[in-house]
Amino acid sequence: MEPPVNKTVLSNGIRVLTKSIPQVRSVSMGVWVDVGARDETPEESGLSHFIEHMIFKGTQKRSAYQIAKEFDAIGGQTNAFTTMESTCYHAKVIDSHVGTMVDILTDIFLNSVFDGMEVERERPVILQEIGMVEDSPEEYIHVLAGESFWGGNSLGGSILGPRENIARFEAENIVAFFRKYYQPERIVIAAAGHLDHENFADLVAAPFESIPSSGNGFPSRVAPAGRRRLARHRRRLEQVHICAVTGGVSITDPSRYALALMNTILGGNMSSRLFQDIRERRGMAYAVYSFVSSFVDTGMFGAYVAVDAKHAATAAALLLDHIRQMGAAPVTSAELDDAKEFTKGNLLLSTESVDNQMVRLAQNEIHFGRDIPMTEVIRGVDAVTSEEIQALGQRLMEESPMSLTVLGPISEKDIPEAILR
Repeated sequence: MEPPVNKTVLSNGIRVLTKSIPQVRSVSMGVWVDVGARDETPEESGLSHFIEHMIFKGTQKRSAYQIAKEFDAIGGQTNAFTTMESTCYHAKVIDSHVGTMVDILTDIFLNSVFDGMEVERERPVILQEIGMVEDSPEEYIHVLAGESFWGGNSLGGSILGPRENIARFEAENIVAFFRKYYQPERIVIAAAGHLDHENFADLVAAPFESIPSSGNGFPSRVAPAGRRRLARHRRRLEQVHICAVTGGVSITDPSRYALALMNTILGGNMSSRLFQDIRERRGMAYAVYSFVSSFVDTGMFGAYVAVDAKHAATAAALLLDHIRQMGAAPVTSAELDDAKEFTKGNLLLSTESVDNQMVRLAQNEIHFGRDIPMTEVIRGVDAVTSEEIQALGQRLMEESPMSLTVLGPISEKDIPEAILR
């Protein structure tokens, strides 16, 4: 039986959720803000991620060194991440240090000073992070593929932002963005592990209830239409990196279970179609897989492979053909059964991590407004039929264009426009 989820709504609308797991000694906590890179204007692009860096750079009572030292002194782990639609500041400690963890996370979230000198110190760090992504072709190809498919919409930009923005952001820009978007109705505090809900809620209530609501509302997110495009990015590399994408489904779409299984069958594990065909049978690639990116109102489904330049055209055609095949013919009962067991096994294994439990708490609250028990998810996976997967594949092909992005030592003649037919 799953542990119950407890929820308290503070007077200003901030939601506090916990799941008690008494058999562990750790507690994972996250302060989530339902704002991310897609909520930025072109002039603001990169600010969500910049704030993620700056939040650990000093408060009114702690320096950046003191924040790091205090977490280290209790054997704690802390970090943050930014996505297209959310930002999370999180930490994990043993149960006897929950009070200290809450105090530090609360302090950095509510009292960060965003000092101008610290902004100057962090600016080159973020510029180096941008360079690091661009130096990693397997990572950078996904940024390029998003730009190609989503076009000028903010979903097509990099979470890190463009260099020119990072070079000009000042402390005033960061503070203004923080005050504009970090509103109580957008904040969820989640914790999972060996803790008591009432005690935890009491620890966070007083400080977090001090956050006023501006009443300014929140800009609406515009779901972009995907684009049919072949984008070639010539670069001197050892391999050609190829990403084929089409539309997907939203996070809450009823077809999300079918898409998850489709992804597993296409390229989600070692027995998948892409892995067996391109790597095992043809010996053409080391890295090949499919992926799903889902947002509140839209999504993307695609596949990636890295090959020698002489195999680029063949590999690109294979990616496109395998994706199209998902809607052209039903998957076999054996494929479907195996995909279900693989998916359920991964889901159940993930529940053994307090970090994953914390993430599920917050994401379910943000996207569904309620807890989605794992038993409900398993039922959703089990209910998917072969016909449903094929129908979804047909729908994606009919409703969404196909985009192909290529990075490496290639030219127009190597991969012609006709490949997208």
